[in-house]
Amino acid sequence: MLQTLFVKDFAIVGEAEIGFDAGLTVVTGETGAGKSLMVDALLLLAGQRADAGVVRAGCERAELIADFDLGDAPAAKQWLTDEEFDEGDGCRLRRVIRAEGASRAWINGRPATLAQMQALAERLIEIHGQHEHQALLDKASQLALLDAFGGHAALLQPVAALAARWRAIDARTRELQGEHDHSERIALLSHQVEELDRHALGPAELDALDETHTRLSNAGSLIQGTSALAELLDGDGEFSLLRLTHRARGELARLAQTDAGLAATGDLLDAAAVQLDEASAALARYRDALDLDPDRLAETEAQIGKLHELSRKHRVPTAGLKAHAQTLREELETLQGAGAALAKLERERIAVERDYATAAAKLSAARAATAKTLGANVSALMGELGMADGRFDVQIERLEKIAPDAQGAERVEFLVSANPGQPVRALRRVASGGELSRIGLAIEVAALGKDGASADAVATMVFDEVDTGIGGAVAEAVGRKLRRLGAHRQVLCVTHLPQVAAQGHRHLRVAKSSDGKSTQTQIDPLDGKARRDEIARMLGGLTITRETLAHAGQMLESAGTGE
Repeated sequence: MLQTLFVKDFAIVGEAEIGFDAGLTVVTGETGAGKSLMVDALLLLAGQRADAGVVRAGCERAELIADFDLGDAPAAKQWLTDEEFDEGDGCRLRRVIRAEGASRAWINGRPATLAQMQALAERLIEIHGQHEHQALLDKASQLALLDAFGGHAALLQPVAALAARWRAIDARTRELQGEHDHSERIALLSHQVEELDRHALGPAELDALDETHTRLSNAGSLIQGTSALAELLDGDGEFSLLRLTHRARGELARLAQTDAGLAATGDLLDAAAVQLDEASAALARYRDALDLDPDRLAETEAQIGKLHELSRKHRVPTAGLKAHAQTLREELETLQGAGAALAKLERERIAVERDYATAAAKLSAARAATAKTLGANVSALMGELGMADGRFDVQIERLEKIAPDAQGAERVEFLVSANPGQPVRALRRVASGGELSRIGLAIEVAALGKDGASADAVATMVFDEVDTGIGGAVAEAVGRKLRRLGAHRQVLCVTHLPQVAAQGHRHLRVAKSSDGKSTQTQIDPLDGKARRDEIARMLGGLTITRETLAHAGQMLESAGTGE
């Protein structure tokens, strides 16, 4: 629901902020005061292209802001979430048009394109009048409204689900069939899997290979180093560690004869001698096990080189070659079993197409019945709204033999004839803005269910030029239909007829003033006496009598809006 509209330096408006509420809000004012400026501002916020002419004379830019409550707009809320513009339960549209013609747009403070503004606005607000962007002129919106009016959700769900299943089967079939001969791919995968199985190693095996390579490539220095250490520990030289330890032990034993307290130190030297002896033996065993083996080294280096070659070839780390082999093996097994898989998919496709045809036929029959009902209801309402003998039809267009479609086997188009003797034409080709707006009103009222629920998911509706070319009883009928619609939707109507204005739940007056140098437009909410006086002005023009005032009061009371 539209909560506020802020405009600054827009056309002849300096600055204004307007609050809105649920129900029918009527906008009145003298000719040329700028009543339609609010509609123009909403159109720009809905993504309509702008030009520099909308900027107030002498100003650098015009700024427009609309705030919406999303409590009654789940489709808009979901769109905001999907597009990552969501910001709680509210939504702000902002547009700035500069005097040189450039413009920028924001959704909830984030920069947005006009296409995004249009997509969001379609889910927030519907503007009826002579405007090309109206949702009711779009065939997809017409089909959605027909389905909602007929309560076809339960019939549409299996149609959409079966169409999605068919698309998944078709995609999988094309994936298995591919664009090339499978035999070539199978041969390549077989070779790659066999090669990887022969050479690829797991993490532990790779660590062992690296250790072996390091040891073999450094065997010479290891032999030399361990030999030197063995000589140092237990060599023939006078200063080997074991020889020196035994000498120290003998000297300590002699001193211990003098002081028994040194006996414990002798035990430590005995233990050190044992440790040195074991270390010398371990070095000897290690040295004897080492072997200068150029062939084994060459073999290890060749194995490492092959692993790096496979890593480059498959573009995976050497540690990931084994896992990559498993991935290729699964693809190979899939392709080798593609024949059986394709046969199974073909059987599934036939079954889905059969079920889809049954479900789509049920939906088509329901749509045909609903189309007649909606056509009759709208036609009747058109007569009440000043289009005597007007006719409204819902034309159902069968689709060519194509793949299962999520929206069913047909499309619809709304056809209308506003005058007797004229053939029905597409709603989008109706020339009169007033007729188009009243036909839109008839459709919206007809779309109200018995419980007041509307088949149209858009919560805010704007009617411009809805009372063009009518008056008297027809004008009152238009007002009553707008009021009925306003009981279930937020409705904004720009009008110049008192019969329509009197039906509003709320009333805004647009007035223009000038100081000789500049022109200003002011927008004021009216209630009580001020509202009665405005209705009287619309009835009586320049001369307002007591009878005119009394008539205005009676109109407000009759509409149920009198104070």
